[in-house]
Amino acid sequence: MRLLFLSLFMLAAAEQPIPYSHKKHVAMGLDCAGCHTAPGKGEAATFPAESTCMKCHVAVKKDSPAIQKLVEYVKKKDPVPWVRVYKLPNYVWFSHKAHAKAACAKCHGDVGALDVMVKEKPIDMNSCMGCHDEHNAPNECNFCHNPA
Repeated sequence: MRLLFLSLFMLAAAEQPIPYSHKKHVAMGLDCAGCHTAPGKGEAATFPAESTCMKCHVAVKKDSPAIQKLVEYVKKKDPVPWVRVYKLPNYVWFSHKAHAKAACAKCHGDVGALDVMVKEKPIDMNSCMGCHDEHNAPNECNFCHNPA
């Protein structure tokens, strides 16, 4: 019963301000890093800038209600308030740059097959430590946990 509950919890979709299909965009040749950049030192990946979306959507599906909503955010110079699906606690340090050799799907699942983003893979301590063991990466507490 607990496994069923965890599976249902992990697959619950967050309601996003604009519908977005990773599946459709990946099918057109887009890749993760093309939209989710890691600026500065590369530690954190970002949500796509609205200007990135508008490079195509100035012409593609511009009459769609979803794209019209995107345009409203652009006009107001407001970022789209995307709901984060994968979030680590503040006391955990994670670097996308340090994990760049791993495929995004290792932690995030097969996002490119999803029409609606869901958390399909756990990002808990056991999952991280298991991957660190698998790749002979350090598992000491202070390697991932910020010192108090």
